[in-house]
Amino acid sequence: MKIILLGPPGAGKGTQATFIANSYGIPQISTGDMLRENVKNKSSLGIEAQGYMNKGNLVPDQLILDMMKNRLQEDDCASGYILDGFPRTIPQAKGLDVLLASIDHSLNAVVVIQVPDDVIVNRMGGRRVHLDSGRVYNVEYNPPKKEGIDDVSGESLIVREDDKEATVRKRLSVYHEMTKPLIEFYASKNLNAKINGNQLINSVQKEIKSALDKV
Repeated sequence: MKIILLGPPGAGKGTQATFIANSYGIPQISTGDMLRENVKNKSSLGIEAQGYMNKGNLVPDQLILDMMKNRLQEDDCASGYILDGFPRTIPQAKGLDVLLASIDHSLNAVVVIQVPDDVIVNRMGGRRVHLDSGRVYNVEYNPPKKEGIDDVSGESLIVREDDKEATVRKRLSVYHEMTKPLIEFYASKNLNAKINGNQLINSVQKEIKSALDKV
């Protein structure tokens, strides 16, 4: 089972990626983790990537794809994998197609989690974070026992800059601009499984499982 996961920030991709990985016994692969691993292990690709980062430049797509080519041929990918956060653009998607063809792999599905913008703004705007521990609450879905206070430490919770409405709407705008062409790209290959992310987590999981089992 070889899957790409797409969805807006705050759609619950992390939770669902873990669910898919556990359900099908496949690794969840994120470009961030892969990049950090290569840099940490001082692989030739990691050293090259570090050079770009040291200059404040983005790591080129081809370098990320070269790392991914190595990663997708590791033993734990024998039964498949889920790509979380890649591709983000059409050139990356086309590059991924070339890469997969070169190692005789093909995608089975692109899971697209759909949640209305206003719901995302509500979800993320309701987040409250305890900075030191990273504990996250939500005033509506998972409130602290005492408003504005961390359950464990008794310290104050904060609203992160990333969760403020203006920031969230800007991120959503970027997501729609970049991802809509991707969704259309994979729709033309009949790979998309569109999932209603505006429901309980268990219901989202059932819908994903049902769609993937058909594949």
